[in-house]
Amino acid sequence: MKLTVLGCAGSFPGPQSPCSGYLLEAAGFRLLIDFGTGTLGALQRLGDMYAIDAIVVTHLHPDHMLDAASYVVARRYCPTGRLPTLPLYGPAGVAGRLHDVYDRTEAPLDDVYDFHELAPGEFDLGPFRVTTELMDHPVETFGLRITHDGRSLAYSSDTGPCDALLKLAQGADALLCEASYLEGADNPPHLHLTGKDAGEHATQAGVKLLLITHLVAAWGDEEQTRREVRDAYAGPFDVVRSGSVYEI
Repeated sequence: MKLTVLGCAGSFPGPQSPCSGYLLEAAGFRLLIDFGTGTLGALQRLGDMYAIDAIVVTHLHPDHMLDAASYVVARRYCPTGRLPTLPLYGPAGVAGRLHDVYDRTEAPLDDVYDFHELAPGEFDLGPFRVTTELMDHPVETFGLRITHDGRSLAYSSDTGPCDALLKLAQGADALLCEASYLEGADNPPHLHLTGKDAGEHATQAGVKLLLITHLVAAWGDEEQTRREVRDAYAGPFDVVRSGSVYEI
């Protein structure tokens, strides 16, 4: 599997990156995981912006879904003609939420997206087997485990520390894990992880590679996050960037 980071900024776009968006490719299938603010621009830098086969939106905060509304214009008014509907998986109410964001006075978005609502469990999507679990976040949020040909990628989405993340990440070849907060700050509970939290989850789950994402540049400190991860996790890790590519 090939993972390309479109955007990795937490909560709102940063000076060097759009918000969350990750392109996962295998066997000729291109799956877009989250479609946060600014990621449509990054998608176009990779080539044909229409060359995606499905989208999974893990939750309905703008930094993980807003450009799915912008993408309606690109697909609905494509100058070369009508495009087939694109499978889009998301939490309960995803179709209504995107309709409201785009323009609630116009027709529903069923001409653009084939909507599917997520629930904890497993399903097949192209060549991938997708496992979903509810994370510890204020809105309905799904962490993912995606497998193909014996390889596995786990994704935390946004979450506080939780056993569900450990379950998804168990023995994964890679864990793409948020680390929005810093240790020592007065962090709200049930919202995000620190670098230490991410490292501890990766260690307990026996993850082979830890990919840290969703840092908030405006109030974060990447070097402190790196130290926190290293103190809690002895394996290989990286802090991802917009444009980073990983073979998993």
